Amino acid sequence: MSDNKKVPILPILLVNFVGTFGYSIVLPFLIVLVLSLGGNELTYGVLGATYSFFQLIGAPILGRWSDNYGRKKILLLSEVGTFIGWTIFIVALLLPNQTITGSKATFVLSIPLILLFVARAVDGITGGNVSVANAYLADISAKADRKKNFGKMAAIANAGLIFGPALAGILGDTPLGNMLPVIMALAVSLLAIIVIATKLKDIQPRKIDEHIEGNDVHKVLGQEHKECYNLTEQQKHSFFSIIKLPNVLFILILYFLIFLAFNFFYVAFPVYVAGQLKWTVFQIGIFFSVLSALLVLVQGPVLTWISHYFSGSILIIAGSLMLAAGFYLFRFDTLIPIYSGLVLFAFGNGIMWPSFLAIVSNVGDGPYQGTIQGFASSAGSLASIIGLISGAFIYKFIGVNTFLLATGFMIVIAIASVKLVAVEKAT
Repeated sequence: MSDNKKVPILPILLVNFVGTFGYSIVLPFLIVLVLSLGGNELTYGVLGATYSFFQLIGAPILGRWSDNYGRKKILLLSEVGTFIGWTIFIVALLLPNQTITGSKATFVLSIPLILLFVARAVDGITGGNVSVANAYLADISAKADRKKNFGKMAAIANAGLIFGPALAGILGDTPLGNMLPVIMALAVSLLAIIVIATKLKDIQPRKIDEHIEGNDVHKVLGQEHKECYNLTEQQKHSFFSIIKLPNVLFILILYFLIFLAFNFFYVAFPVYVAGQLKWTVFQIGIFFSVLSALLVLVQGPVLTWISHYFSGSILIIAGSLMLAAGFYLFRFDTLIPIYSGLVLFAFGNGIMWPSFLAIVSNVGDGPYQGTIQGFASSAGSLASIIGLISGAFIYKFIGVNTFLLATGFMIVIAIASVKLVAVEKAT
């Protein structure tokens, strides 16, 4: 294989853009699709958890394979899985919508909905496009260029998350309705396969001794919570030995609670605006595009400026309180409070999440970092599964007041994060 450092980065940047762009196309209209096929909030929540559950199983396997057989082969496998998932989506939309079990008061399944579950399972078990792409970029980047290259990767991924929902909203308002965004996502996935197969050079994978974390919004709006690459020290320490290290258990619990609160929002907000407020795909798409754009702005220049004046722990506390206020405002049924909540969500998350990740990366000595990051990633995945399913059940019984639960979690996180002031000083 050729020298990794001479490999151009443009193809992998394109692959990352296509991956985030393709996912974000389906983001606004998935709830509309579920409701149109006879599903309810429980169906939507379990459907969302299906991807996370199967990715939690598949990610470690893909990570080992990408180390053993090469990043390109596993990227291709992952993207083929996504392509098959979208193909199953299209088949589901062509089938008659015949309910086979349940009613609006229970968990609803129809023949098309069963196929949607299969599609998300296939995409999840092969999920890892973005994560393996990050590992590939680390392989081909000299250490001096790594920060700059990951900045480019973050920028291109963020662009996909901004333009994808807007395009979905426009396509969803055409006479083809829900079919056209899925066709577009399928075409984007096919493009990624072609780019990986023809433009991406095979390279020599190498062990990664540091956490890969770009300054992007994919962890906020994306699905790949479980990293799909292996870190040098990740498998050398047991969970019980790691949590005995100073502050590690506390950090993992906070990581879990943050993802849990966010996933209550991920269930409640789409169901609320599509089911109760009757927002169109266009309105949902514009909402998520604006949210992505604001997140990019806050995590970029705003965070760079404000971090000169405040410590990371203070930003975590302030950001958590902003998120609590934002979740509370999502309870209302008019645009002004909802979009005010969007602004608070973007600013709160934009200063809180990168600051929290920075503290996580400094907890534990160097040899333990890979293991800590691996367990943190697993905690996020587990919280996603639990949050999406329990959030759907909770929404069924208390409706819009589910946002109050997310608000309460963020207040608890803000109070608990006071301890991070001492943790940050110690690290």
